[in-house]
Amino acid sequence: MTTKKSEEAAKAAFDPQPVLELIAGIQGDLDRLKGLVEQAAQKFDPANPQNKTADGKLSEEGVECCYRMFDEGRSRYSVARAMKISFAAATHRFNAWRKAGGEKRVRSLMG
Repeated sequence: MTTKKSEEAAKAAFDPQPVLELIAGIQGDLDRLKGLVEQAAQKFDPANPQNKTADGKLSEEGVECCYRMFDEGRSRYSVARAMKISFAAATHRFNAWRKAGGEKRVRSLMG
């Protein structure tokens, strides 16, 4: 009976506030990390110099960047302007994008 009273006293003495503050701090840190990851993962930069090779051709990342703009519904003209490539090159990439499955194609990783 003494142990039962001491257990009840221990339960009554437990203060959940420090634990809740710790959880809130951890949640805040996780939210900040999630924001950083989403920010990095969501946007691709068509003007990134890594999108082109030394000879001016599109790198694998540049091709994927074009494809993602086509996925968003952008026109060949807007892709050509954003990527600083010719309209003919954008048309070539558009046809390759359609051949790869268009919006249903398997996306490759960037970065």
